[in-house]
Amino acid sequence: MIKVEIINKTAMIRLNRPDKRNSLNPELVLALKNQLDKIALNTSVKVIIITGEGSSFCSGADLTYLQKLKDYSIIENKIDSENIAELLLKIYRFPKPVIAAVNGPAIAGGCGLASVCDFIIADKKNAKFGYPEVKIGFVPAIVSIFLIKRIGEGRAKEFLLTGEIFDADESCKKGLVNQVSDEIISDSIQFAAKLYNNSSLSMTLTKELIFKISDLNIESAIKLAVDQNVISRYSEDFKQGVSSFLNKK
Repeated sequence: MIKVEIINKTAMIRLNRPDKRNSLNPELVLALKNQLDKIALNTSVKVIIITGEGSSFCSGADLTYLQKLKDYSIIENKIDSENIAELLLKIYRFPKPVIAAVNGPAIAGGCGLASVCDFIIADKKNAKFGYPEVKIGFVPAIVSIFLIKRIGEGRAKEFLLTGEIFDADESCKKGLVNQVSDEIISDSIQFAAKLYNNSSLSMTLTKELIFKISDLNIESAIKLAVDQNVISRYSEDFKQGVSSFLNKK
């Protein structure tokens, strides 16, 4: 269900259910979590790209899986929801930069999967984004948390309450997409390469600062920032980076 290819310092993860439009089911969620755990430990990888095999990025929940959900007990629904939440949080908090190369429709949970990545690069012709859950009496509950963090309440309401599907250009205007591309994979790899020379530790600490700081009051945020400064200044990456910078002067 998952294909992984290492390209230089980038791990390319492909959701590999093209016949099912790379839709999510418990098996795919587990496979993706396991691959992320492996890549987190691979020190040669600095950046991750997540994309879809075939014509879709991820169409949300698998139809067979949706059919089963109707008959789930409260406990079963809670466990299933926690599994999805764990995957999204794992990507959102992943210690390395994550790029979503959205090659086709990213709908519902698929749009949520893209939104937890650090950067979204969308195929100009084929990428679509939307949360149509309200049209079938469902609530885009877990994914809404990350969408609001990414684009703010006002813009998020356009996605979450209308259930409309937006193309790449419109999604970029609304702040969801970072870059629209005619060559999605090559542009994503090129974008990843920009990050290769950055300190891995610095990027990890910066990501941690970003996802924690919005939940803190100003005093706690300052304390966290001070602690991050101390950690980074004590690292070999910092010492070598400063020495290299000064030697160029």
